Amino acid sequence: MWTILIAGVGVAIALEGAAYALAPGAMKGMIARIGEMSPDQLRLAGLTALCLGVGLVWLVLR
Repeated sequence: MWTILIAGVGVAIALEGAAYALAPGAMKGMIARIGEMSPDQLRLAGLTALCLGVGLVWLVLR
């Protein structure tokens, strides 16, 4: 269980690093747009990402 969790965190960090390495300008623009979002919009985006991530992990591991 812990091995899968740590591997998942590693993959997430690697993907984020790849995004910054491949498209730093786009990432800076995205961060600027996130800073302009209202707390409700940010919460909805976070909950959406959470549900998609949990659903993807569930599909892969079932």
